[in-house]
Amino acid sequence: MQKFPSLSVRLHGGLTPQQCIGQARAAEVAGFGGVWFAENPFNRSTLPTAAACAAATHKLRIGAGVFNPYSRHPTLIAMEVGALDELSSGRVSVGIGSGIGFAIERMGFAYNRPLTTVREAIIILRALFRGEEVNHRGAAFAVQKVKLDYQARPDIPIYMAGRGHRSLLACGELADGLIVSNMCTVAFVAKAVKIVQEAARNFGRSLPEVAQYIPCIPRVDRTDALRLAMKAVAEMLPGFWQLGRRLPAAKEAMLDGSGISETEFTVAVARLNGGEKPEAALDERFVRAFTVSGNMEDCRKKAADYAAAGVTELALTFCSQSAAVDMRCMADAVTG
Repeated sequence: MQKFPSLSVRLHGGLTPQQCIGQARAAEVAGFGGVWFAENPFNRSTLPTAAACAAATHKLRIGAGVFNPYSRHPTLIAMEVGALDELSSGRVSVGIGSGIGFAIERMGFAYNRPLTTVREAIIILRALFRGEEVNHRGAAFAVQKVKLDYQARPDIPIYMAGRGHRSLLACGELADGLIVSNMCTVAFVAKAVKIVQEAARNFGRSLPEVAQYIPCIPRVDRTDALRLAMKAVAEMLPGFWQLGRRLPAAKEAMLDGSGISETEFTVAVARLNGGEKPEAALDERFVRAFTVSGNMEDCRKKAADYAAAGVTELALTFCSQSAAVDMRCMADAVTG
């Protein structure tokens, strides 16, 4: 097992395209291996930015998605990702997930059978990338005589985002990689990886890669890192805790091994929603559980913990104005 995961930067629709290009270039200079683009409904689309970053870099792997197959049909995903892969000279991976249910319903889609929908989307995507004519009639999609008019790279890696047990089994069966969301503890990730790997072995497949999304705040001054890390957690916690109230796996991902009780999560969220500052509502346990932060040794240890859990790639969100400096510090932490 490798001592540290490879490093990538996670970009998202909360950043302008220009900011994303700047971070992608800085990541390449710092020696990072890739960049992932997180897309959520109603924010900036990631595809224009992903294309711009592909054109602005030379070696970075370009992770497109996570895309949901409700608002973006799998045939459209294949068309777009295949073209993006051509633009990048074969550096693209694509992530597929069921998306944020309440947001998808607001667009008028029926958010039912999410795992079935993702499974069928991956099957259709895989066949289209291989240049096959697809005739698929399933519970979620009915596709007749569909074939790309150009030859995409047949082995474009397909990652699947998921936390639930059945989703993890499907990932091991179908996908080339697993994407693990923010707000998942190391202990939870270790269990998830074992499920995915066992499923892959049962189907005679290679072990999938594992990309972990997580905020990163490296600092010489640990106090400064703690302050910024609490702010990053505070921005995510209410939404993820609300999701956890509906999805048991999302709640388990936060509780497992965090040392924080369900009651303490509930109280912290209420205090944040009531307007309290992060440093008043949270304590260091939240930072330790859900960020890579602190001094160089702290960051090195957390990266090693994720590697031991089976994570092969850390997709890091840099939460300050000094992202380029922070990338260099993090690269030094895992190579020094």
